[in-house]
Amino acid sequence: MSASSTQGRLVVAALGLTQIIGYGTLYYSFTALAASMAQDFHWPQEWVFGAFSISLLAGGLAAPLAGTWIDRHGAGKVMALGSIGAAVALVACALAPNPILFAIGLMAIELASTFVLYNAAFALLVQINPTTAQRSITYLTLIAGFASTIFWPLTSALHATLSWQQVYYVFAAIHVGVCFPIHFWLASLSKTPKTAQTGTVVKHAVEGSLPAHRRQSVFVLMVSGIALISFIDAAILIHMLPMLTALGLGSASVLIGTLFGPAQVASRLFSMLSGDRIQPLGLALISALLVPVSICVLLLSGSWIAGALLFAVVFGLGAGLASIIQGTLPLALFGSHGYGQRVGKATAIRLIATSGAPFAFAFVMQHLGARTSLIISAVLGLVAVATFAAIGHASQRVLVREQS
Repeated sequence: MSASSTQGRLVVAALGLTQIIGYGTLYYSFTALAASMAQDFHWPQEWVFGAFSISLLAGGLAAPLAGTWIDRHGAGKVMALGSIGAAVALVACALAPNPILFAIGLMAIELASTFVLYNAAFALLVQINPTTAQRSITYLTLIAGFASTIFWPLTSALHATLSWQQVYYVFAAIHVGVCFPIHFWLASLSKTPKTAQTGTVVKHAVEGSLPAHRRQSVFVLMVSGIALISFIDAAILIHMLPMLTALGLGSASVLIGTLFGPAQVASRLFSMLSGDRIQPLGLALISALLVPVSICVLLLSGSWIAGALLFAVVFGLGAGLASIIQGTLPLALFGSHGYGQRVGKATAIRLIATSGAPFAFAFVMQHLGARTSLIISAVLGLVAVATFAAIGHASQRVLVREQS
C-alpha cells in the first residue's frame, strides 16, 4: 500500500469522524432536545421547530459565501474556523436567557454548520486530490451515514442526566477538542486554488465534461433536480411516523421508519463497491427514480405492512445516493476549478428548499390528506428524473458534436 493511499484513507477516516460529530451535534441532536427547549422557553414545540427551520434557511443563505471563502482560502482553514464557530454558537445558544436570543443562537449554529459539513468537506477532498475526490466523497458519505445512528441515542443518554444546555456544552467541547485539531491538520494538506495571475495551476485538476456555453443551463437543471429530491426527502422524513399512521399502519410505523437508515448506508456501500462503473449522472438518475417508485409502492400497498417496509428500504436507498451526488455530480460536470463556490450555491438552494419542506408537506397533508401529499411528492420526483435526463441529453449532444 503506497504512502499516498494510506494518507488518503486516513484523511477520509478523520474527515468522516468530524462529519459524524458535525451532523450529530448540529442537526440530529435537535430532535431529542426540542421538547426540553420548548418547555424552558414556554413555547409550543412547533414554534421551536419553526425556529429551527428558519435557522436552516439562514444556513442556506450563507452557503455561497462559505463556498467563496473555501475557494479563496482553502477548505481546511474554513473548516477549522468553522469548528470554533460551531463551539461558540452552541455555547451561545445554551446561554440564551430568552426565546429571541435562543432563536438567534440556533441560526448561529446552522451558519457555523455551513462551514463544517458536507459542502465544505467535499471541497476539501477535491482540493487535496481532485482525481480521487469522487471515490473519496462516496467513502465519506458512507461513514457519515452513521451520524443519526450514533447521536440520536447518545444525545438521549446524555439528556437523561444533563439539561439540554449542558448537552450543548459537551458538544461544544467536542468541536474544540476533536474537530478543530483534525480540520487544522487537514488544512495543511489541502491546496488553495491559484488564480491565473500567480502563474501557477493546481496539479491534477479535473476538467468538467461540459463546454462553457452549456454550463449555466446545466447548472440550473442540476440544482433543480437536487433541490427537488432534497425537498421530498426532508418532507417525508420529518412526517414519516404521522404519515404512516394516517395510512393505517399504526404501531408498525416505528418499525418501518427504522429501516430507512440502514437502507441509506447500504446504497452508499453499493456505490462504493461499484467504483467508477456507474458515473455520477447515472447515480443521480437512479436516486431520483427510486423516490417516485418507493412512493408508488406505499400508495399501492395501502395498510399492508410488507409493502410499507419495502417503501422504507427503496426510499432509503434513493436518499443515500442523493447525498453522494451532491458532491460528485458538480465535479463530474463542471470540474474542480471553482468547485467550492459552485457547491455553495447548490447547497444554498437545496437548504432553502429543505427548510420549507416540512411546513409544505404538513399543510397539504392536513388539508388534502396523506395520499394526496404522497402523490404530489411522486410527481415532483418524476420532475427530478426529467431534469437529470435532460442533463444526460445535453451531455450526449456535446459528445456527438465533438466526435463529428
